[in-house]
Amino acid sequence: MTGLHWLVLFGLIIVAWGLLYAMALPQDLRAAGRLYGADFLASLCVVTPDAAGFLRITAMWALMSAAMMAPTALPALATYDELPTAGQGRFGALLAGYLGVWLGFSVLAAAVQMGLFRADLVSAFGDSRSRLLSGVLLLLAGAYQFSPVKEACLAKCRAPLTFFMQHWEDGPWRNGLRLGLVCLGCCWALMALAFVGGVMNLAFMGLATVVMVIEKLPDLGRWLTRPLGVALLAGGVWALLGAL
Repeated sequence: MTGLHWLVLFGLIIVAWGLLYAMALPQDLRAAGRLYGADFLASLCVVTPDAAGFLRITAMWALMSAAMMAPTALPALATYDELPTAGQGRFGALLAGYLGVWLGFSVLAAAVQMGLFRADLVSAFGDSRSRLLSGVLLLLAGAYQFSPVKEACLAKCRAPLTFFMQHWEDGPWRNGLRLGLVCLGCCWALMALAFVGGVMNLAFMGLATVVMVIEKLPDLGRWLTRPLGVALLAGGVWALLGAL
Protein backbone atom coordinates (compact mmCIF):
# COMPACT_ATOMS: atom_id res chain seq x y z
CA MET A 1 0.00 0.00 0.00
CA THR A 2 2.16 2.83 -1.28
CA GLY A 3 1.36 6.00 -3.12
CA LEU A 4 0.02 9.47 -2.60
CA HIS A 5 -3.59 8.27 -2.51
CA TRP A 6 -2.84 6.13 0.56
CA LEU A 7 -1.14 9.03 2.31
CA VAL A 8 -4.21 11.17 1.60
CA LEU A 9 -6.56 8.46 2.87
CA PHE A 10 -4.66 7.89 6.11
CA GLY A 11 -4.37 11.65 6.53
CA LEU A 12 -8.14 12.01 6.21
CA ILE A 13 -8.69 9.30 8.83
CA ILE A 14 -6.27 10.94 11.25
CA VAL A 15 -7.82 14.37 10.71
CA ALA A 16 -11.32 12.96 11.26
CA TRP A 17 -10.28 11.36 14.55
CA GLY A 18 -8.49 14.54 15.57
CA LEU A 19 -11.60 16.62 14.95
CA LEU A 20 -13.72 14.13 16.89
CA TYR A 21 -11.28 14.36 19.78
CA ALA A 22 -11.51 18.17 19.73
CA MET A 23 -15.29 17.98 19.68
CA ALA A 24 -15.37 15.48 22.54
CA LEU A 25 -13.24 17.49 24.97
CA PRO A 26 -14.64 17.67 28.52
CA GLN A 27 -16.67 20.76 29.30
CA ASP A 28 -14.04 22.33 31.52
CA LEU A 29 -11.44 22.06 28.75
CA ARG A 30 -13.70 23.36 26.02
CA ALA A 31 -13.79 26.82 27.59
CA ALA A 32 -9.98 26.93 27.59
CA GLY A 33 -9.96 25.78 23.97
CA ARG A 34 -11.97 28.77 22.79
CA LEU A 35 -8.78 30.76 22.38
CA TYR A 36 -7.69 28.21 19.77
CA GLY A 37 -10.98 27.83 17.93
CA ALA A 38 -12.14 24.62 19.58
CA ASP A 39 -15.41 26.26 20.62
CA PHE A 40 -16.74 25.96 17.08
CA LEU A 41 -15.73 22.31 16.88
CA ALA A 42 -17.33 21.58 20.23
CA SER A 43 -20.57 23.18 19.10
CA LEU A 44 -20.81 20.69 16.24
CA CYS A 45 -21.95 17.94 18.60
CA VAL A 46 -24.73 19.95 20.28
CA VAL A 47 -28.29 19.68 18.96
CA THR A 48 -30.38 22.77 18.49
CA PRO A 49 -33.92 22.37 17.10
CA ASP A 50 -33.31 24.28 13.86
CA ALA A 51 -31.71 23.91 10.43
CA ALA A 52 -28.31 25.00 11.73
CA GLY A 53 -28.47 22.32 14.41
CA PHE A 54 -29.31 19.70 11.80
CA LEU A 55 -26.33 20.72 9.68
CA ARG A 56 -24.01 20.57 12.69
CA ILE A 57 -25.23 17.09 13.62
CA THR A 58 -24.91 15.92 10.02
CA ALA A 59 -21.31 17.17 9.96
CA MET A 60 -20.61 15.36 13.24
CA TRP A 61 -22.05 12.06 11.93
CA ALA A 62 -20.10 12.48 8.68
CA LEU A 63 -16.87 12.82 10.67
CA MET A 64 -17.80 9.79 12.78
CA SER A 65 -18.57 7.72 9.69
CA ALA A 66 -15.32 8.67 7.98
CA ALA A 67 -13.23 8.04 11.10
CA MET A 68 -14.91 4.74 11.99
CA MET A 69 -15.82 3.20 8.64
CA ALA A 70 -12.83 4.05 6.45
CA PRO A 71 -10.53 1.81 8.58
CA THR A 72 -12.98 -1.09 8.22
CA ALA A 73 -12.73 -0.82 4.42
CA LEU A 74 -8.92 -0.82 4.28
CA PRO A 75 -8.63 -4.53 3.31
CA ALA A 76 -11.12 -4.05 0.46
CA LEU A 77 -9.43 -0.84 -0.67
CA ALA A 78 -6.02 -2.52 -0.60
CA THR A 79 -7.38 -5.41 -2.66
CA TYR A 80 -8.75 -3.00 -5.25
CA ASP A 81 -5.49 -1.05 -5.36
CA GLU A 82 -3.54 -4.22 -6.15
CA LEU A 83 -5.61 -4.96 -9.25
CA PRO A 84 -3.60 -4.25 -12.44
CA THR A 85 -5.87 -1.57 -13.91
CA ALA A 86 -6.84 0.22 -10.72
CA GLY A 87 -4.73 3.39 -10.62
CA GLN A 88 -5.04 6.43 -8.37
CA GLY A 89 -7.92 7.98 -10.31
CA ARG A 90 -10.04 4.84 -10.12
CA PHE A 91 -9.11 4.42 -6.45
CA GLY A 92 -10.32 7.95 -5.72
CA ALA A 93 -13.63 7.31 -7.49
CA LEU A 94 -14.08 4.08 -5.54
CA LEU A 95 -13.42 5.83 -2.22
CA ALA A 96 -15.73 8.72 -3.15
CA GLY A 97 -18.56 6.30 -3.88
CA TYR A 98 -17.94 4.44 -0.62
CA LEU A 99 -17.89 7.59 1.50
CA GLY A 100 -20.90 8.95 -0.41
CA VAL A 101 -23.04 6.13 0.97
CA TRP A 102 -21.92 6.94 4.50
CA LEU A 103 -22.63 10.61 3.94
CA GLY A 104 -26.19 9.62 3.11
CA PHE A 105 -26.28 7.56 6.30
CA SER A 106 -25.04 10.61 8.22
CA VAL A 107 -27.96 12.71 6.97
CA LEU A 108 -30.41 10.01 8.05
CA ALA A 109 -28.70 9.53 11.43
CA ALA A 110 -28.78 13.28 12.05
CA ALA A 111 -32.51 13.34 11.30
CA VAL A 112 -33.08 10.46 13.71
CA GLN A 113 -31.05 12.21 16.40
CA MET A 114 -33.03 15.41 15.95
CA GLY A 115 -36.28 13.46 16.28
CA LEU A 116 -35.09 11.64 19.38
CA PHE A 117 -33.91 14.92 20.89
CA ARG A 118 -37.27 16.58 20.31
CA ALA A 119 -38.93 13.55 21.93
CA ASP A 120 -36.60 14.00 24.93
CA LEU A 121 -35.16 10.49 24.40
CA VAL A 122 -31.56 11.68 23.92
CA SER A 123 -29.61 14.57 25.38
CA ALA A 124 -28.26 17.54 23.44
CA PHE A 125 -25.09 15.49 22.95
CA GLY A 126 -26.96 12.49 21.57
CA ASP A 127 -26.74 10.24 24.65
CA SER A 128 -29.77 8.10 25.45
CA ARG A 129 -31.93 9.36 28.30
CA SER A 130 -34.23 6.35 28.15
CA ARG A 131 -33.38 2.82 29.30
CA LEU A 132 -36.25 1.66 27.09
CA LEU A 133 -34.61 3.23 24.02
CA SER A 134 -31.22 1.76 24.99
CA GLY A 135 -32.73 -1.68 25.48
CA VAL A 136 -34.56 -1.62 22.16
CA LEU A 137 -31.43 -0.52 20.27
CA LEU A 138 -29.32 -3.22 21.94
CA LEU A 139 -31.91 -5.90 21.15
CA LEU A 140 -32.17 -4.69 17.56
CA ALA A 141 -28.39 -4.74 17.09
CA GLY A 142 -28.10 -8.14 18.78
CA ALA A 143 -30.83 -9.72 16.67
CA TYR A 144 -29.34 -8.25 13.49
CA GLN A 145 -26.08 -10.09 14.20
CA PHE A 146 -27.95 -13.34 13.40
CA SER A 147 -29.79 -12.07 10.32
CA PRO A 148 -29.22 -13.44 6.78
CA VAL A 149 -28.73 -9.88 5.51
CA LYS A 150 -25.86 -9.30 7.92
CA GLU A 151 -24.27 -12.62 6.98
CA ALA A 152 -24.59 -11.92 3.25
CA CYS A 153 -23.02 -8.47 3.59
CA LEU A 154 -20.19 -9.79 5.75
CA ALA A 155 -19.48 -12.52 3.20
CA LYS A 156 -18.91 -9.88 0.53
CA CYS A 157 -16.75 -7.73 2.82
CA ARG A 158 -14.61 -10.75 3.72
CA ALA A 159 -13.98 -11.64 0.06
CA PRO A 160 -13.30 -8.28 -1.62
CA LEU A 161 -11.46 -9.74 -4.63
CA THR A 162 -14.48 -11.85 -5.60
CA PHE A 163 -16.74 -8.87 -4.96
CA PHE A 164 -14.78 -6.58 -7.31
CA MET A 165 -14.42 -9.22 -10.02
CA GLN A 166 -18.18 -9.78 -10.07
CA HIS A 167 -18.88 -6.08 -10.65
CA TRP A 168 -15.71 -4.83 -12.35
CA GLU A 169 -17.49 -3.65 -15.49
CA ASP A 170 -19.59 -1.22 -13.45
CA GLY A 171 -16.57 1.02 -12.90
CA PRO A 172 -15.01 2.39 -9.70
CA TRP A 173 -17.73 4.89 -8.74
CA ARG A 174 -20.54 2.37 -8.85
CA ASN A 175 -18.34 -0.24 -7.22
CA GLY A 176 -17.65 2.26 -4.45
CA LEU A 177 -21.36 2.84 -3.99
CA ARG A 178 -21.99 -0.91 -3.94
CA LEU A 179 -19.15 -1.47 -1.45
CA GLY A 180 -20.55 1.30 0.73
CA LEU A 181 -24.02 -0.25 0.68
CA VAL A 182 -22.60 -3.67 1.59
CA CYS A 183 -20.62 -2.07 4.41
CA LEU A 184 -23.74 -0.22 5.55
CA GLY A 185 -25.57 -3.54 5.61
CA CYS A 186 -22.86 -4.90 7.90
CA CYS A 187 -22.57 -2.03 10.32
CA TRP A 188 -25.64 0.21 10.50
CA ALA A 189 -27.04 -1.45 13.63
CA LEU A 190 -23.71 -1.22 15.45
CA MET A 191 -23.40 2.44 14.45
CA ALA A 192 -26.88 3.06 15.86
CA LEU A 193 -25.55 1.98 19.25
CA ALA A 194 -23.84 5.37 19.38
CA PHE A 195 -27.08 6.57 20.98
CA VAL A 196 -26.45 4.03 23.76
CA GLY A 197 -22.69 4.36 24.16
CA GLY A 198 -22.67 8.09 23.55
CA VAL A 199 -22.61 9.81 20.16
CA MET A 200 -19.47 11.73 21.10
CA ASN A 201 -17.94 9.09 23.37
CA LEU A 202 -14.44 8.44 22.02
CA ALA A 203 -14.12 5.19 23.98
CA PHE A 204 -17.28 3.84 22.37
CA MET A 205 -16.21 5.00 18.91
CA GLY A 206 -12.78 3.41 19.28
CA LEU A 207 -14.17 0.11 20.56
CA ALA A 208 -16.87 0.00 17.88
CA THR A 209 -14.29 0.66 15.17
CA VAL A 210 -12.08 -2.21 16.38
CA VAL A 211 -15.09 -4.55 16.56
CA MET A 212 -16.22 -3.67 13.02
CA VAL A 213 -12.68 -4.04 11.64
CA ILE A 214 -12.28 -7.49 13.20
CA GLU A 215 -15.75 -8.58 12.14
CA LYS A 216 -14.86 -8.05 8.48
CA LEU A 217 -11.70 -10.16 8.66
CA PRO A 218 -12.21 -13.58 7.02
CA ASP A 219 -10.87 -15.70 9.89
CA LEU A 220 -11.26 -13.72 13.12
CA GLY A 221 -14.58 -12.18 12.17
CA ARG A 222 -16.41 -15.50 12.04
CA TRP A 223 -15.67 -16.02 15.74
CA LEU A 224 -16.98 -12.60 16.73
CA THR A 225 -20.33 -12.02 15.02
CA ARG A 226 -22.62 -14.40 16.91
CA PRO A 227 -21.02 -14.06 20.38
CA LEU A 228 -21.31 -10.30 19.97
CA GLY A 229 -24.98 -10.78 19.11
CA VAL A 230 -25.53 -12.79 22.29
CA ALA A 231 -23.82 -10.12 24.37
CA LEU A 232 -25.90 -7.34 22.80
CA LEU A 233 -29.13 -9.28 23.36
CA ALA A 234 -28.20 -9.83 27.00
CA GLY A 235 -27.43 -6.13 27.38
CA GLY A 236 -30.76 -5.24 25.81
CA VAL A 237 -32.68 -7.50 28.20
CA TRP A 238 -30.79 -6.02 31.16
CA ALA A 239 -31.59 -2.48 30.04
CA LEU A 240 -35.28 -3.28 29.56
CA LEU A 241 -35.50 -4.93 32.99
CA GLY A 242 -34.01 -1.77 34.46
CA ALA A 243 -36.69 0.28 32.70
CA LEU A 244 -39.53 -1.62 34.42
